[in-house]
Amino acid sequence: MISDILLKLVAERTGLPIRKVKNTLELLVDGATIPFIARYRKEATGSLDEVQIAEIQREHKQLEDLQKRKETILSAIEEQGKLTDDLRRRIEQTYDSTTLEDLYLPYKRKRKTRASVAREKGLEPLAEQLFRKQDRDAERAAAPFLNDEVPNVEEALQGARDIIAEWINEDEKARNLVRAAFRREATIRSKVARGKEEEGAKYRDYFDFEEPLKKCPSHRMLAIRRGEEEGILRVYVTPDEDDTIYRLERKYVEGNGSAARQVKEAVQDGYKRLLSPSIETEFRNLSKAQADEEAIGVFATNLRQLLLTAPLGQKRTLGIDPGFRTGCKVVVLDASGNLLDNTAIYPHPPQKDQYQATETLKHLVRQFEIEAIAVGNGTAGRETLSLCRAIDFGRKLDIFSVNEAGASIYSASEIAREEFPNEDVTVRGAVSIGRRLMDPLAELVKIDPKSIGVGQYQHDVNQTRLKESLDQVVESAVNSVGINVNTASQHLLTYVSGLGPTLAKNIVTYRSENGPFQSRRQLLKVPRMGEKAFEQAAGFLRIREGKHPLDNTAVHPETYPIVEQMAKDLGCTVQDLIDQPKLRKQIDLRRYTSETVGLPTLNDIMKELEKPGLDPRGTAKTFEFANIHTINDLEIGMVVPGIVNNITNFGAFVDIGIKESGLVHISQLANKFVKNPADVVTLNQEVMVKVMDVDLKRGRVQLSMKAV
Repeated sequence: MISDILLKLVAERTGLPIRKVKNTLELLVDGATIPFIARYRKEATGSLDEVQIAEIQREHKQLEDLQKRKETILSAIEEQGKLTDDLRRRIEQTYDSTTLEDLYLPYKRKRKTRASVAREKGLEPLAEQLFRKQDRDAERAAAPFLNDEVPNVEEALQGARDIIAEWINEDEKARNLVRAAFRREATIRSKVARGKEEEGAKYRDYFDFEEPLKKCPSHRMLAIRRGEEEGILRVYVTPDEDDTIYRLERKYVEGNGSAARQVKEAVQDGYKRLLSPSIETEFRNLSKAQADEEAIGVFATNLRQLLLTAPLGQKRTLGIDPGFRTGCKVVVLDASGNLLDNTAIYPHPPQKDQYQATETLKHLVRQFEIEAIAVGNGTAGRETLSLCRAIDFGRKLDIFSVNEAGASIYSASEIAREEFPNEDVTVRGAVSIGRRLMDPLAELVKIDPKSIGVGQYQHDVNQTRLKESLDQVVESAVNSVGINVNTASQHLLTYVSGLGPTLAKNIVTYRSENGPFQSRRQLLKVPRMGEKAFEQAAGFLRIREGKHPLDNTAVHPETYPIVEQMAKDLGCTVQDLIDQPKLRKQIDLRRYTSETVGLPTLNDIMKELEKPGLDPRGTAKTFEFANIHTINDLEIGMVVPGIVNNITNFGAFVDIGIKESGLVHISQLANKFVKNPADVVTLNQEVMVKVMDVDLKRGRVQLSMKAV
């Protein structure tokens, strides 16, 4: 049962109608996946997309975690015998984690503190006297508290100040006052650590840096934090100290008597020693979390675009992993991506055997009737690409440069060892490059997304949150394309809605023992495939040339009867409906609506009947760089073609055919203000760029798109 209070809070935080939130959460609790809900339960959710559904899920999870934290806190305070009705009410009614922790702070079990030591010496009553009657004579008030442990007035007053400082630190109002100062005017400052100037040269932009915290963009925040982690930078986040202390003094100090002066000292000490470090940590964590979310968002957008890169399709392919000294590993793949043969060629220095390399490639192309060549874009990639394009193969052959980021990670992975137990890492890497051209999605899902190289500080952000976000992206991409159940690998099937590792393995095993699936309903014969898993997965699995024409579409089996009724009403077959647009135009969708099926689902069905089995990613196209090979070939003012290979929130990186990708800063993307680079460019987009600056020493190239 979903709590009404949590429902209302999730609706408020997401800005979505409570009815949509309620229906979505009920579906999630019932075991439905995000892709399934977004695609096949539009009537229930009001056509919410995957991002909105994921946000509902995340907010609800956070609120549930907060509820559990409340229970822990209430139990801990009750054990101390200090849980009043008012405190219980305040804890139960708050849904802000910061407020909750402030309420708990005075009751939190602490390690030994200066205040606790003073309490053990019996000085808390003195602190109370000074704090409540600030017109008193402090020395006279302290005299009765002297003993063997407190030998003089100064020690008594010091202990009392320590206790008052801790009270102020634990006072919710004081903490909120200091938070307001941090929120309003905190600056982030960084200085180079002594003796680290040379070692940390790449951080020199931050050796003496200061900026308002609320204006510090995520990439700068993460760079500064990385420099701090590496011991290069010293970082501080603070508001105006004098102003903040003045505001605290106005709240807690009354008059000018000697007791008031003790309280004033306690306020200053409490701020510098306790409050400021505590709230600084809070704001550092908050700004880091915000920077993480931005960076993760950039990474997720890039990853989705990369996964949905247009495939070449099922064509016989040569995959080449280029290299100089170790040569180029060449593999032959059939139209299904199976490895048929492999060899090595050595066309580059030091061997420089171009003749033999050319003859080997020509022989393999002829023997295996190769239709395309995929060349990795790493070391020696441009040289190998030029070699292949210079060869006369006697017929047209498409030759592609393929982004090989992460191929080495795959080649040494457990998945690669399972696929090719008898081949070495160089063969596996070349296979990955070839398959990436044929079907980028099917191959890239085998690699840890962090290793693909389309992120921004991906190793610095919250790894749990990053994994959660990227897993959702992979799942979304896989299900948006649809998977051929008769050719998909076990690893690819794992990401299909409702399946997971066990069912994916069982599908592959069943397929190998019984031959290709003939219908979606046959999936129910797979061990452990229940009705619920079938419901979640079926619409995302395709069966080419199956028994039922709708099995090769995104139409869900639960709505097959509707399409069959449409065909019956028109006196034709379902296949006729697919083949003949004029028949589909005669359908009045309103006749087929019901309590559970509305126009959103019926419109989706009609769209599928128009393009059954069509891959939404398009088809891969070849691309040629300008005649430049190293950074030394560049000249300022040169205009060259390139491919966007990474997008950050400060601009886009473009591969122009040399080792170093050039940066098009956000200010150089277009002749207008650009808030988000992803609004202007997409990953793998072909662009023309102008060379604006070349820094040979640092290996940096500045490019512009608006200057073209």
